[in-house]
Amino acid sequence: MEPRRDELEDFKTRVNLTEFAAAEGYALDRKASSRNSAVMVHPAGDKIIIARGEDGHWVYFSVRDPGDHGTIIDFVQRRKGGTLGNVRQVLRPWVGGGLSPPASPPLLRPSADRFIERLEPITRDVAQVRARYEAMKPVGAYNAYLCEDRAIPPALLAQPAFASRIRVDERGNVIFPHFNAAGLCGYEIKNRGFTGFASGGTKGLWASVPTPEDERLVVAETAIDALSYAVLAGHHRARFVSIAGQMNPEQPALLRSAIGKLAAGGRIVLAFDNDEGGDSLAARVTELFAEAQRADLTLIDDRPSIRGADWNDVLVSQHPPGHGPEPR
Repeated sequence: MEPRRDELEDFKTRVNLTEFAAAEGYALDRKASSRNSAVMVHPAGDKIIIARGEDGHWVYFSVRDPGDHGTIIDFVQRRKGGTLGNVRQVLRPWVGGGLSPPASPPLLRPSADRFIERLEPITRDVAQVRARYEAMKPVGAYNAYLCEDRAIPPALLAQPAFASRIRVDERGNVIFPHFNAAGLCGYEIKNRGFTGFASGGTKGLWASVPTPEDERLVVAETAIDALSYAVLAGHHRARFVSIAGQMNPEQPALLRSAIGKLAAGGRIVLAFDNDEGGDSLAARVTELFAEAQRADLTLIDDRPSIRGADWNDVLVSQHPPGHGPEPR
């Protein structure tokens, strides 16, 4: 590889993109950031997700422009213009290799509280999933698909336990985010006649917002089944999780962790479909419950009485579209 090409590769790994962005006026959103991605916002309205790839490169994805992404080389060119020679002039001072461009002020590094010194490696796919998710809007108290087609009452969507865990994308699809130990890792996609999962994402657990007072952990196959069960069986002092179908290799550990966090005297409720898939999931989670060694908890298998039904089938059968119930 030619020396000048080596220099560009060096910039991609040695220049901390969160620090560089902070110097360009971007503010770090620590609440939205995680141990392997940083969310930063510019006063002019740009919002970016920054991560470090498995190859060591710092990479970014713009939330408002899907075509604006790449390494620090792309970041500089998109925002400052110029040739690769201009990029070298901008970045050399950041690695101690030269002076700032002519007529530029001296390099002033931001204070340590304005950027993240180290991010754990992440695949670019997951970083892009997070950028797409950040561009989505909260579902709000009413959604035609959930409220009319699925009989989920607006009052439930407005509950603090659920309001921040459901979004809507630019196509009007309902989005249920999945999390693993490292943070957001994917999302379920639901709409009329359509079920999908985030391209490039992986399944973790969709989960309502937990509270210390929770006495139940309800495990469902999908987020809509979990919401339906919350309507039918009540949601107070309960936390809900879904796995989006059959389990992948990572989800058993996440479920064991969820079981382990429930307070003593609580109940684990298996709210799966009444079919072969539900039978398999109930048997697997029963095994996980035994592995968790929580004799202080009670395991309950609560599934629809009709073979082949799920909890949303039950909810819709009791409350026709447009006549949804109030949540319990």
